[in-house]
Amino acid sequence: GMNHAQMMQPTAANPYGPAEMKMHQEMMTAVGTDASETWVRKMIEHHRGGVEMSRIALAQAKDKEARDKAQKTATMQEKE
Repeated sequence: GMNHAQMMQPTAANPYGPAEMKMHQEMMTAVGTDASETWVRKMIEHHRGGVEMSRIALAQAKDKEARDKAQKTATMQEKE
């Protein structure tokens, strides 16, 4: 099987590894003073990750429908 480092290398089929890795690290370290604040901070990092992955999809997806959805996602998430 693939090790963790190999899974994080961007490939044509899955260019999202580095963005996912960064998102998970940011989410794990996002902690507030209580459960509510921690949740908000983690969601912010989750949204940032979604925007970054949508941008990668926009740049690399060959399917027009996928690109359209990625564009909508990026636009929506940036507003939030």
